[in-house]
Amino acid sequence: MIPFNKPYMTGDELYYIKDAVARGKISGNGYYTKKCHEYFVQNVGFKNCLLTSSCTDALEMAAILVNIQPGDEVIMPSYTFVSTANAFVLRGAKVVFADSYHNNPNINADTLEGLITNQTKAIIVVHYAGVACDMDKIMGIANKYDLFVIEDAAQAIDSYYKNKPLGSIGHLAAFSFHETKNIIAGEGGMLVVNDDFFEKRAEIIWEKGTNRSAFFRGEVDKYSWVDIGSSFLPSDVTAAFLYAQLENLEKIQSRRKHLWNGYKDGFQQLALDGLLKLPYIPEYATTNGHLFYLICDSIEQRSQLISFLKDYGIQCVFHYLSLHKSPFYQRENKPKILKNSDNFANCLLRLPLYYELDMEDQRKIISLINDFFNKR
Repeated sequence: MIPFNKPYMTGDELYYIKDAVARGKISGNGYYTKKCHEYFVQNVGFKNCLLTSSCTDALEMAAILVNIQPGDEVIMPSYTFVSTANAFVLRGAKVVFADSYHNNPNINADTLEGLITNQTKAIIVVHYAGVACDMDKIMGIANKYDLFVIEDAAQAIDSYYKNKPLGSIGHLAAFSFHETKNIIAGEGGMLVVNDDFFEKRAEIIWEKGTNRSAFFRGEVDKYSWVDIGSSFLPSDVTAAFLYAQLENLEKIQSRRKHLWNGYKDGFQQLALDGLLKLPYIPEYATTNGHLFYLICDSIEQRSQLISFLKDYGIQCVFHYLSLHKSPFYQRENKPKILKNSDNFANCLLRLPLYYELDMEDQRKIISLINDFFNKR
């Protein structure tokens, strides 16, 4: 069986976890949490960041920070994971879904101005597969209408927009370290704070609405409940696992990008012959090797390909269903037509891509998919 995903362990995770336990503080904001924060500030250039228990938690913190209230509207792509929407719906927001580009699952920036109303408060962008959205255009629109921009960068570690790291451009950003991501902690996430206005409050919300961190830095003589918040911190055991991964970021990324390019080269002729479509990378963006996908002609063709590969022990999977088609959304909203989002929901197929994917196995996948399309 060639699985769709296999979590990669660098070999140092248990060593750092043992060290975290030996230090006697395994709750949140311990030694390894601080080490991870330092890594992202020093090596990536983020202004300020806070590890969270999940990317969902980071998005929920972002919704609190931009003060989402009942009746506020937020614009986001329909082709995304439910957490992108849930974080804002939980605060009472109305979600306004935007379509994707025809050749790219990312939010179509050219449609945004037509979706803005007097109730719009934020634009949430999702860098699908680690490929950047058109951030100059999006930030220009946000500045024009005085809106917040939140980057859902769950898949976007070590990827760039015009040489700027994704997650460093919007007012806030959220990352994921789920076991399906490039850099993992089992579960885990991170909020990046790029606007100084949010820095102090973000830490308070992170610490259950208290000024506990300020207390331990000696900035106040006692800590108390000063704002809303929750227990968004991960255990320092989780942070220790993550730190082992971060130390190996370059090695992991080199391997994943090599595999990504192997797929691209292996299917180039099929794309030239018009038998399938490959991922489109705009000139302003990079790929971080997070996932490789094919675009089939129809949902029927995709189902046939999934079944065909399964017969050979290869697990390939589709991805999101358009959120505007979900039962939850349709209960409260009028039907909406977003044809590009629906096309990706129906036709996009993700291939196995993980650090330990054997080159021989990758060649087998490429050969079988070429056979499938050439015989049709």
